[in-house]
Amino acid sequence: MTTDYIPRSLEPVLKNAAQQFPAVVLVGPRQSGKTTLLKHLFGQDYSLVSLEPPDVRLAALNDPRGFLNLYPAPVIFDEIQYAPALLPYIQERIDANREQPGQFILTGSQNLLLMQQVTESLAGRAAILKLLPLSRWEMTGQLQRSLPWEAPSTISLPAQSAVALWEQTLRGFYPEIALTPNRDARLWQSSYIQTYLERDVRNLRNIGDLTLFQTFLRALAARSAQLLNLSQLARDVGVSVNTAKDWISILEASFQIFILRPYFANIGKRLIKSPKVYFMDTGLLCYLVGLRDSEHASAGPMGGAIFENLVVSDLYKIYQHRGEEPPLYFWRTAAGAEVDLVVDTQSGLTPLEIKLSETPRPEMARELIGFQHDFKAKARPGYVIHPGKMLLPLGEGITSLPLINL
Repeated sequence: MTTDYIPRSLEPVLKNAAQQFPAVVLVGPRQSGKTTLLKHLFGQDYSLVSLEPPDVRLAALNDPRGFLNLYPAPVIFDEIQYAPALLPYIQERIDANREQPGQFILTGSQNLLLMQQVTESLAGRAAILKLLPLSRWEMTGQLQRSLPWEAPSTISLPAQSAVALWEQTLRGFYPEIALTPNRDARLWQSSYIQTYLERDVRNLRNIGDLTLFQTFLRALAARSAQLLNLSQLARDVGVSVNTAKDWISILEASFQIFILRPYFANIGKRLIKSPKVYFMDTGLLCYLVGLRDSEHASAGPMGGAIFENLVVSDLYKIYQHRGEEPPLYFWRTAAGAEVDLVVDTQSGLTPLEIKLSETPRPEMARELIGFQHDFKAKARPGYVIHPGKMLLPLGEGITSLPLINL
């Protein structure tokens, strides 16, 4: 174990999957720590082969069976999207010894084509898990926490000043930059975006004008935590609506953004109503909108949206790192009433408002009370999440919740 290794919440889920399935597919954005995690958990028992170098990739594609003979199970194939033609031959090996778990561990940083190919070749044979940038729980080493609506907890995360919170928000949560405070964050983020554009985007689609795509990415960042109006976004950037849809799917497939849909009891309605878009990492979000210091980030016009993105992406990561699909939605009525986040649990719907103010006030609970009134017995107690220190009731069934208690 290296000194800079940070334990990840996904570890027990990953180990359990490798004990039950012949193959495990670990996907997530570039630089989220997939290879580091696998080396830490399986490095002594598995050989690790990266398929990114062109000569290795060529060997895998030219003679798949010979390549698999050269690297027999148990083996980790890193960046499998570079040699998807291997997947049917991996299936062949698995089917010859179906009862043996943990034969292959595959990683990938592109979800769109990879998942289609994995589904075709490894259906029923592979567990699919996601590793995203660090959550705040992982950053502070508190992996065994419960969320407030799951179980009451008296333990909070370490106290953090407003300046420290915003500096971390600006740096983001990718392990390489989050854990090395001396690294130049903007230089790292600039290199990340450039690498992402030149490798992942070009691999997923034949995009001729990467500059226009980058303009689109920045325009989308400026709309973080807002309802997504595709027609307006496409018009502002100067592309067709279909191109904008296509580019959104690229960003989602490469884990740069995720989509939050409105909550409706009718699932069909969720799919046709306008969603909201959040960035997976607040550091890259701040970089894309040109924010350089914590003061401008917190006090500027995007302060509320960035804080909301921080909270929503953190919850998204917590659920994904448990091996669960995040049960997260937002709620909006035709009259314009809106609740920032609705957590759909077995015990009911937990509504959350996310406010940048460190001084929670009863009027901040108004939308939550409206939600509870509309959903009656199905609604659970609600929370107003804020960056301050005050944990106090804001009305019947509503509590103000400091971010450190989340």
